[in-house]
Amino acid sequence: MTAPPLPSDIFRTGQVLNNTYEILGVLGRGGTGEVYLARNQVTERDLAIKALNAQFSGNADYVELMKREEQMRNIVHDAVVRYAECSRSGDGHVILVMDYVDGPSLNDLMFDRGLSDRDLLIVAHRVLEGLVATHAQGIVHRDLSPDNIILRGGQPDRATIIDFGIAKDTAAGARTIVGNQFAGKYEYAAPEQLDGHADARSDLYALGASLLAARRRAVPEMESHPTAVVRRKAQPLDTSGIEPPLKDLIDLLSAVDPARRPDSAAAALERLDAWLKPFAARDATPGTKRGRTLALASVAVVAIGGAALWGTGTLDALFVPPLPVADPYTLTASAGEGAAFAGHAPTAEDATLLRDTYERASGVAPPDDALVLAAGLPFDGWTGEVAALMGALDPLEEWVIAVSGDAAEVAGLAPDGATRDAVRAALSATPGSLRLATSLRAGPRLLDPSILGPVLDDHADCGPLQVGSDAEAPYPLDATLRITGDVADGATDAALREAILPRIGDRTLSLETRTLNPELCAIRAVMPTVPAGPVSIWLGRGDSDETVLTGVYRTGENPVAEVQLPETLTGAWLWVMVVDNTGKVFHILPNINREETAIDRLGSVRNGVRTIPVLWPISSLGEDPTRLAVEVTEGDYGKSEIVAIVSTEQLFDMRRPRDESVSSVAEALAEALQGREDVVLGVASRIIDARP
Repeated sequence: MTAPPLPSDIFRTGQVLNNTYEILGVLGRGGTGEVYLARNQVTERDLAIKALNAQFSGNADYVELMKREEQMRNIVHDAVVRYAECSRSGDGHVILVMDYVDGPSLNDLMFDRGLSDRDLLIVAHRVLEGLVATHAQGIVHRDLSPDNIILRGGQPDRATIIDFGIAKDTAAGARTIVGNQFAGKYEYAAPEQLDGHADARSDLYALGASLLAARRRAVPEMESHPTAVVRRKAQPLDTSGIEPPLKDLIDLLSAVDPARRPDSAAAALERLDAWLKPFAARDATPGTKRGRTLALASVAVVAIGGAALWGTGTLDALFVPPLPVADPYTLTASAGEGAAFAGHAPTAEDATLLRDTYERASGVAPPDDALVLAAGLPFDGWTGEVAALMGALDPLEEWVIAVSGDAAEVAGLAPDGATRDAVRAALSATPGSLRLATSLRAGPRLLDPSILGPVLDDHADCGPLQVGSDAEAPYPLDATLRITGDVADGATDAALREAILPRIGDRTLSLETRTLNPELCAIRAVMPTVPAGPVSIWLGRGDSDETVLTGVYRTGENPVAEVQLPETLTGAWLWVMVVDNTGKVFHILPNINREETAIDRLGSVRNGVRTIPVLWPISSLGEDPTRLAVEVTEGDYGKSEIVAIVSTEQLFDMRRPRDESVSSVAEALAEALQGREDVVLGVASRIIDARP
């Protein structure tokens, strides 16, 4: 797939190079140049063209790289990319023309869906065949990695080695393309390459490391400091948990000491064939004694009755062409967006069974010719097991199956966690010969936060609860959902978790609630549900101008508080109270000493902000002993809340007492706001948390 064009690209789509190569698009961009998909207008073949940037096209060292890579055209093998020519475009860019290998890289597949052990052994066999051809010409790749192994059409048996840009010619007197120093990727390079040494065995090590990375589905960890890299490379690769013969092959190819590796790709290929021979022998049932006896008997019967059958044409029916042997024997199927179905079946009856099962599980009728009849069934009962596997996925909203031989990989999306767990349990309990790897996710794929609204409302026992996330709504899988707000006790958090988790699937739930005492929650219950609007509360320390964002104060400290409003807000009234942890409400504004509540006549204005002190520094009481100041004393611990309400009318007909019970204030406030909720412009509150 080509990338979107950029103004800085060397060539543009539709441009024709050297009267031959029409540019179709950009395949990739790098620091020294770009790779393009092109079409030979004479042969109408698609090709890949590597082009050097202008500053490197005039650099002899980089031109030498391209020339040496072009010399790889002498190697003719289907597992090695073919090079055509090295030349200059009309505007002076050095270009290298090669075959276009259409397919994902091993690196792409190992992160996309992974590959089974069987597929990786096929890839290894194919790459070793390619290395035999390149090493026979005295060429060492030196940069073999999952990025440089392309699977044509996504097929393991069509793996192709590409990118010989830093290859080394081992012939006597030949020069290394980029010198004798280290070349390659630390993650996959052989230990001896760190010292600038590389031969055919170095490519074997890189192949072993690439197979391990593909099996683990992770790029090998590698330190950034050179000394640490050397220490890591002196240790054998960790192949624990990998089954033979793949483990045996990786261990053989990636031995730290080159002398303990096969001395050539051909020798490694011979060892791999020896390990795989038992599998081939298992399928060769016609070669058994019983098979030979049956075959001879069949020949005898035909010989006896042949004369009679020949003339009638009946004999023609006995010579039905044999089915092609499929290796690997596969089936791929998917349901949901982009539903697909293809693969092999041993008989027409088996094909019908698989098609019907797929249609029931996916709701999509596949084409009659979606399956190819083929021999090579991995084991008796393969069709039934695959059909049962598809049937078990019916509850999923989306799913994908990839069966290759006796290995099956299943990925899917369930509507919720309970369905995911049920399908997973059903698959685990299914007996059979298929080696099953599953990756099931719990949906929904996109979560509308409004779905959680009723749950939050049901559990809101101390004011409203909100849901948010760093991700944009609707929230994708793996997003972290944060529930914020205040609750009356810890049991509410537990109930919230129990109610929310079944609804959010594969997402993380973070409860970031604050537990308040019952008195504070009682006031919250009757507060109007309006935003803070124009009002906010600033908290600080009385002995300094330090802001206290957390609201936490220790023994001996003097909390101070100011209500802040925009200067432009006029014609409104302010009411401030403190709800403490003893069950009392203290009315700060208005009070017996300060009855004024019109904000136009309160506080002072600076830089467009009206500041109204409500809790003062203790040191200021000498100036005005009627001011309210507090200090955290020993034993006087707990959470209190300052509440400020701005309204377009007076909330109460008369001033409230200096202090009263929470229930009394809650009743009075509910009565005062009944039918007048619209007079409230904004509500702000801050918690003062007194601690030892």
